[in-house]
Amino acid sequence: MWDFLRPGRMASVDSGSPYKVTLTKRTPLISLTEQGAATGNLRVNLAWSMRAADFTPGRSAGSLLRNPLSVLKPQVVQAQGPAMVNVDLDLACMYELADGTKGVVQPLGNFFGDLHKPPYVETSGDDRFGSPSGETIYVNLDKKDEIKRLLIFVYIYDGTPAFDRTHAVVTLFPNTGPRIEIELDERAPQARSCAVLLIENRKGNLMVRREVKYVYGFQAELDRLYGWGLQWARGYKSKT
Repeated sequence: MWDFLRPGRMASVDSGSPYKVTLTKRTPLISLTEQGAATGNLRVNLAWSMRAADFTPGRSAGSLLRNPLSVLKPQVVQAQGPAMVNVDLDLACMYELADGTKGVVQPLGNFFGDLHKPPYVETSGDDRFGSPSGETIYVNLDKKDEIKRLLIFVYIYDGTPAFDRTHAVVTLFPNTGPRIEIELDERAPQARSCAVLLIENRKGNLMVRREVKYVYGFQAELDRLYGWGLQWARGYKSKT
């Protein structure tokens, strides 16, 4: 409980990149309202790529001593073997509206949502292969007065738990102002889900808070962590 109540420092626009704000542990908060970005459609994008194993043949300490310039040579990532794992990251959103309505928007179960009527949240679909465009959720901020809170989260539907083997970034693209980035860069090798950020309507002030909390289960465990109170059942995707 104290984790949710403790104050956090507000993030500011990156001096080196005037169109980007990075939310971190030290600066986890930003106000979309104060940025003048609490209108129009907010685009939330998940993009990821696979990392090579931390240690691969040919990059041992001995080989680096024999050939120190090899560290400058890009690693060859094999399609199979210990350097790579199969992973399917999904972007999703739990919502709670001002009238008490609660639910989830996610590809699993075909809960795609709707941008123009409740819940005013919609997903673009399911990217199973980590394409450059990734997965996207849209939020209609013109209806922000009808939104109480949104929890944006990522989960691994199938395959090996591998958050520590992926480089994943969730980026918010407001209608105006800088984009907001949150990196999923913490080590959680056995986790299957991650609460990435919380969007809350605080008396008309739309706040974005970095969460990056990993859990070892799926949506039901995130639900318990944030007190959503939904009923969950196991879902399956159609085969590709």
